[in-house]
Amino acid sequence: MAHKAPSHPTACLALADGTLFYGRGFGATGDTIAELCFNTAMTGYQEIMTDPSYAGQVVTFTFPHIGNTGVTPEDDETADPVAAGMVVKWDPTEPSNWRSAGTLSDWLAARGRIAIGGIDTRRLTRAIRQQGAPHVALAHDPDGNFDTAALVAKARAFSGLEGVDLAKEVTCAQSYRWNEMRWAWPDGYARQEAPKYKVVAVDFGAKRNILRCLASAGCDVTVLPATATAEDVLAHNPDGVFLSNGPGDPAATGAYAVPMIKDVLKADIPVFGICLGHQMLALALGAKTVKMNHGHHGANHPVKDHDTGKVEITSMNHGFAVDAQTLPAGVVESHVSLFDGSNCGIRLADKPVFSVQHHPEASPGPQDSFYLFEKFAAYMAAQAA
Repeated sequence: MAHKAPSHPTACLALADGTLFYGRGFGATGDTIAELCFNTAMTGYQEIMTDPSYAGQVVTFTFPHIGNTGVTPEDDETADPVAAGMVVKWDPTEPSNWRSAGTLSDWLAARGRIAIGGIDTRRLTRAIRQQGAPHVALAHDPDGNFDTAALVAKARAFSGLEGVDLAKEVTCAQSYRWNEMRWAWPDGYARQEAPKYKVVAVDFGAKRNILRCLASAGCDVTVLPATATAEDVLAHNPDGVFLSNGPGDPAATGAYAVPMIKDVLKADIPVFGICLGHQMLALALGAKTVKMNHGHHGANHPVKDHDTGKVEITSMNHGFAVDAQTLPAGVVESHVSLFDGSNCGIRLADKPVFSVQHHPEASPGPQDSFYLFEKFAAYMAAQAA
């Protein structure tokens, strides 16, 4: 039976175990069901909400100041938000930033995304860490009418992300060219006018800033849909192939992507994978992936590069991981998380093929891993020599 919770909250977060969190809603009204994760980044909430890797997830922000720099179209990683909703500690304030073109609440409302403020995000984050990423229903009703039993039932009915191919839902509908480079003061986004390398990027949910980093590294980028075959990829006669980030279970997406990757590897051209692309490259090489307890989501994750001994602070967003114990002979573990020891990178011992779990384009996050794009370019230069 519908009822009003005490003190007239306007939003409710219902966990599948029956736990209820009441708060103040903003953004769109209605309800949505998803997996709940938390992100520890202190900046970049707009980039996070538009990161296709968050498809099927509601994001809890552990940093309380969300919305204070407003929003700008320049910072969207895709055309629309992909994350299902957001949970924050404090209600967004009026934006204060010279680049702001609007408020977070209006931006969410226009894009049909629900948010809830006034939540004890520490308690919620502890629950996620201890019990794993829960299934939730998030509802926003300005009148405060919530059928909590129905919301809990919806959360329990959510099928989860294991075995789910979400890349098909967020990939591009058709191929396109990309030449926009990284943002730089004072001109903003410049165009790559003199590319040196022809790259095919397979879009499993690619972030715009990753494509910009490829362009800035001298690449003429052609983006193909996730379902592209090896014949589609190699028909462009690329100097290198890039496997993008994306959402969902890599084993599910791998059903059609792994055969493509295996055939591309036979062409002996440089291959670079990020996030989901990393996981599916590992699958194509014979390894396995596993669902993590609560995943890695943040911009402060220390990763060790075994080849150099350096530690990079990285941006991460993944709920699945490559099982390093299943890496076959000839596949080297190049990077490892210093938080939990999970795999964060692989490379082939005898070919210019490599991938990383983290997002090196720093959108949002630190710039320690930009060198990976230059490494990819160097591999292509060496192949051409």
